Amino acid sequence: MTEIKKIAENVYEIPKEGKMNVPGRIFASEKLIESIKEDKTLEQVKNVAMLPGILKASIALADAHQGYGFSIGGVAAFDLDKGIICPGGIGYDINCGVRLLKTNLTKKDILGKQKEIMNELYKVIPSGVGVGGKYNMSKRELDEVLEGGAQHLVKKGYGEEADCINSEEEGCMKGADPSKVSDRAKKRGIGQLGTLGSGNHFLEIQFVDEIYDKKKAKIFGLSKDQAVIMIHCGSRGLGHQIASDYIKLMEDEYGFKNLPDRELINAPIKSKLGQDYFKAMAAAMNFAFANRQLITHWTRKKISEIFPKSKIEVLYDVCHNIAKIEKYKIDGKEKEVCVHRKGATRAFGEGRKEIPKIYRNIGQPVMIPGSMGTASYVLVGQKKAEEMTFGSSVHGAGRMKSRSKAIRELSGEKIQKDLKKAGIEVKAGSWKSIAEEAPEVYKDIDEVARVVDELGISKKVARLKPLVVVKG
Repeated sequence: MTEIKKIAENVYEIPKEGKMNVPGRIFASEKLIESIKEDKTLEQVKNVAMLPGILKASIALADAHQGYGFSIGGVAAFDLDKGIICPGGIGYDINCGVRLLKTNLTKKDILGKQKEIMNELYKVIPSGVGVGGKYNMSKRELDEVLEGGAQHLVKKGYGEEADCINSEEEGCMKGADPSKVSDRAKKRGIGQLGTLGSGNHFLEIQFVDEIYDKKKAKIFGLSKDQAVIMIHCGSRGLGHQIASDYIKLMEDEYGFKNLPDRELINAPIKSKLGQDYFKAMAAAMNFAFANRQLITHWTRKKISEIFPKSKIEVLYDVCHNIAKIEKYKIDGKEKEVCVHRKGATRAFGEGRKEIPKIYRNIGQPVMIPGSMGTASYVLVGQKKAEEMTFGSSVHGAGRMKSRSKAIRELSGEKIQKDLKKAGIEVKAGSWKSIAEEAPEVYKDIDEVARVVDELGISKKVARLKPLVVVKG
């Protein structure tokens, strides 16, 4: 058993011992820590603390659960000279992220048309494992997407300039190099732009159920009963293959001799292999930005057919499953570090130049998506996050039950009926997909949001509730 002790309200520590270079730090309530203890999350936090060049602490957030190498909900920052870059600390679905669209529609407009909206969106936005999209491109254009991200598509007429301005990295991660992406990865990605994929990916029509901070909600452009649209998807087969390719290359180059877990295979950040992986990861990030951009464009078109006077704008697009070079004060000095966020969201407080100008005086928008029948939250990043979690917050509720267990124990048909009774229309490729993502397989999102709000790493602005769900 991993030793763990409570050191403050909603803060637990795994003391530094043995080969650990730093302590483990878990940000969770008493209720959430019990579910975190049920899998190998704490062991993974401890293992990450043993990696070379790790700074301050190995972190797990309130939604943490067992993942590949790092826990999902794991954060770690590494020294650029002594540290490493680890695919298991980023994830297979590179830049799986959330984009929130605000509309001039209301809950009242959507009610009565839910089924029509759901069916029309399902037709235009393909979803499912390996499912291809309707956007055809050449190998040359794929390279342009890998370099240019959402910006490339907007230049081609698939969106508006503000879509990129109000996105993390303005929808394009610098430093991407398509030549570092294998032909196999490109083959997997070339037909998948504009698709949701599978698992917990979704497109939801939601409404603003509650406002917690009127001033910040107004700056975000949110009001009570307003209809909004949330898109949750990533880099599809391309990102998955990049992770697989570089895990194999790192295994061949460095082996497992000094690793606490072979899933934590890594390369020194400044090594050629480490730099190649970073450039390929940036390319996958851009594919994911472009993916959400194309889904945004098609959603706009379809909604405008149903509501001719509709107006849809990007509130923000935020990444998880990434590594970034960012500046923080460490031991009183500003230092560039490599921050790994695995199932974690950036949550910068006011003043950071990385935040779009429209939000810079209040902090970055943070989105915590729910699961079908549950609420989602819009929060705002805080300076405290930069001190406590390397500018990070949670990315969702976090699973409590595996997909295989959910399929064995739950009925997709019953879940769909129950959600329909609650006023939520759901459509997915199979009953299995609905069972896998049932609300009860996740932690309590209200509790997760409460914890990050109380900790002060991100503060609640609004709660959203679903009306229409299109599942991956």
